[in-house]
Amino acid sequence: MIATGTSHANAHRRSRARTNGGARPRRGSRRTILTTITQIPAYLRLLGGMLTDPRVDPLDKLLVGAAIAYVVLPIDVIPDVIPVIGQVDDVFILVLAIRRLISRAGMRVVRDHWDGPIEDLHPSALQEVLLAAAFFLPRRMRRRLRKLSR
Repeated sequence: MIATGTSHANAHRRSRARTNGGARPRRGSRRTILTTITQIPAYLRLLGGMLTDPRVDPLDKLLVGAAIAYVVLPIDVIPDVIPVIGQVDDVFILVLAIRRLISRAGMRVVRDHWDGPIEDLHPSALQEVLLAAAFFLPRRMRRRLRKLSR
């Protein structure tokens, strides 16, 4: 009986650790990723506009070009033919590139090329997308992708 109680208590603790305000992180992460995947074309238009903007540093343009190429080319860390999961690494790269552009070129420059809701570019919204994407990526892959964005 004690073993059952201990097992139940451990299961309850694990369950509580997986929840955040009653919602499972995976479900919230999946919803965030699915919403963001639908925005990939808008993110690509934003980055494409930044490539031609004279206010963007040449090094940042190079990184933006690399991010666009990563998303558009068929060779990825996670193949795009895998539904949803195949786009997670693309989302991660795009959001890292956008965060870098906001910090280096400024929000005004980024906003000039963004045709979506401005709230989507808020640092907390971008951080939420990164955390959601990271939830589905192996730790080693997250580290490698972050290094690419620096």
